[in-house]
Amino acid sequence: MKPAPFKYIAAESLDEAIEVLREYGDEAKVLAGGQSLVPLMNLRLAVPGVLVDLNRLAELQGIAANGMLEIGAMTRQIAVERSPDVEVGAPLVAQALRYVAFPGVRSRGTIGGTLAHADPAAETPAVLLALGGEVVARGPSGVRTIPADELFVTYFTTALAPDEVLTHVRIPRRGDAQRFGFEEVARKQRDFALAGAAVAVEVDAEGICGSARIALFGVADRPVRSTAAEEALAGRRLDDGAATEAGAIVQAGLEPKSDSHASAAYRKDVAAVVVRRALLQAASEGGAR
Repeated sequence: MKPAPFKYIAAESLDEAIEVLREYGDEAKVLAGGQSLVPLMNLRLAVPGVLVDLNRLAELQGIAANGMLEIGAMTRQIAVERSPDVEVGAPLVAQALRYVAFPGVRSRGTIGGTLAHADPAAETPAVLLALGGEVVARGPSGVRTIPADELFVTYFTTALAPDEVLTHVRIPRRGDAQRFGFEEVARKQRDFALAGAAVAVEVDAEGICGSARIALFGVADRPVRSTAAEEALAGRRLDDGAATEAGAIVQAGLEPKSDSHASAAYRKDVAAVVVRRALLQAASEGGAR
């Protein structure tokens, strides 16, 4: 199939892009890498009247490692995956991106595009949530920062206003005691996950967990944290018993829906498994550290 007719505007500046979004409202859609939007348009599941292409905006590209890791929204996923600054400052990001589709897709897909698309089965939104990151958005009213905990609203919906552009992603740089784990289960390699977990934990020299952030994807209408499991880990040695208990708490707190890919019961069971595995990965030398 082919998309319905639309007006194409290649923005020459961020101000121009915002003005077009303001003028056309819900009729306009931002084109970043196009790896999600274009297939939806071809299937006519998305029928925007106007496409605003951001690919000429160099100001939205690049990676800076200062107090935080700041990534331009139009930076290609493969560039983020291969960045030495990301590998050192936020290795969980690089680890998770290796699960996203194939290198050809990641060479066009952008870090900001996948966050703004907000697919609840996608890896990157859950990773941002696990790391306590945030995004920067700019619109007619100016610039604002949106924490990951407030960004994702429901299926394919974020807190971004229709006339706002996601410009940058900010991620705290890894602390000395911080360790990470990532695990997902999919029907086949590079498929969207049936259930997955991204975890960030602080562990002292004796293996005691000081704090944890556990983010799940593929099990709800958006990436979600299990604060109950996080609290259960605090002050505990991060071993198999603690990881198994955390997985059970996650399982008990989820209410996923059944669909053509998996039943709700299966997703709950898998969620417990991936949380346990991700936590043990973080506790081991094999975790992303």
